Amino acid sequence: MKGAHFIIPFSVGAHLLTINVTLYLLTPDTYLNFITIIGYNAAWLLIAVGLNFYNVDRKERFITKFHKFLRHYFIFSLAYFALFSILKIQFSLGHQLFVLGFLLFLLVFYRWFFFSVRRLYRLEGGNFVNVVVIGRDKNIKSIQKIFEEPDFGYRYKGYFHSNQSNDKDYLGKIENSYQFILNNRIDELYCLVSQVSGEELQKLISFADNNLIRLKLVPDNKGIFTRAMHVEHFGNVPVLNLRDSPLERNYAKYGKRAFDIIFSSLVIIFILSWLIPILFIITRLESKDSLFFKQLRHGYNKKSFWCYKFRSMAVNTNANIQMCTKNDSRITRVGRVLRKTSIDELPQFFNVLKGEMSIVGPRPHMEMHTLEYAGSVDKYLVRHFAKPGITGLAQIKGYRGEITKQADIINRTRFDIFYLEKWSPLLDAKIIYDTIFNCIKGEENAF
Repeated sequence: MKGAHFIIPFSVGAHLLTINVTLYLLTPDTYLNFITIIGYNAAWLLIAVGLNFYNVDRKERFITKFHKFLRHYFIFSLAYFALFSILKIQFSLGHQLFVLGFLLFLLVFYRWFFFSVRRLYRLEGGNFVNVVVIGRDKNIKSIQKIFEEPDFGYRYKGYFHSNQSNDKDYLGKIENSYQFILNNRIDELYCLVSQVSGEELQKLISFADNNLIRLKLVPDNKGIFTRAMHVEHFGNVPVLNLRDSPLERNYAKYGKRAFDIIFSSLVIIFILSWLIPILFIITRLESKDSLFFKQLRHGYNKKSFWCYKFRSMAVNTNANIQMCTKNDSRITRVGRVLRKTSIDELPQFFNVLKGEMSIVGPRPHMEMHTLEYAGSVDKYLVRHFAKPGITGLAQIKGYRGEITKQADIINRTRFDIFYLEKWSPLLDAKIIYDTIFNCIKGEENAF
């Protein structure tokens, strides 16, 4: 693995150099102090150790663990200001925020530059590993796709299997693999456990240990592996958790909740505080019905809660069983404007403040529809592993409003599950931005 030993020291040095040079040039008054210099560098390194920030992951790309980088930088920013407080240093908040913003830009640029250079380096043959596979089953195609990614630096030599094959990458029977591995300086050995006996596996383990070769075992998946799978250890027994979501990490739980509280409070104070009385007066000109509408919907872990909205329909007996349709006669004149602009959803910020919903997440459905789709849509209930949201990934992808065909709810569920499996702060930010943009420009399915 040529060049691997230099990656972490180089990155640590580059980060510290960027931080120190930037702070020296932009904040000489606060930087030129021996204690603050030690504090800045110690804070960055201690946070990195605590978060296990610097580790070599061959398959990592620029965006792969970007949330981890942002978390590291956020904690460093808190430590940065804490140091000023401890040392009683006077500073300009506006200027320091600008400095931290500029420093973030430089570190993000370095991250992009690093992964770009690493990719070119690997394409030229540097930092590579030679790999072979023992066994062959349906997993081998997925593994080969990873090996064939040029910027990952794998050099796939082929596979050994007890049954002879005409495949171009077939290298021979398993008993002939040992000499080939030694002759070709194989670095990593991937064994498909379902294809070898217990005796063969023990022999492979001993061979790998005695020849300084990394052996990696690929379990028999029985066709059940998912992107969200995570390995937990009960003693020395590995247990596969099929539905491990980034949303279950502590930083996601508390960070997302803190954002929800702050964002919903701002909306309630600066928008709903004056919008509610205005809408009350306007709606009274058309109807004597209450301003607010509430409906039981299923939320996190399928628990029911009262979901709030501004009333956009006349009071009717079908409210809890029939979705709104295009040109629905139940919609009031004021309600048509509220629904077109999505203003009718704003009271759900009270649900967010109460902790029943989140700003971003799968949209909650009325109880009757949850029961219906749970029986007709595969994996539908998986979306209830997260708090429901005012907006979500499915909504910005065009799957909002009326469900006219089965494909609508299937695709909505597919995007909701993708959100659970691939959540990141950046994804939430993109969804919020796209939601606001769509509200301004108008949406075809908003009615």
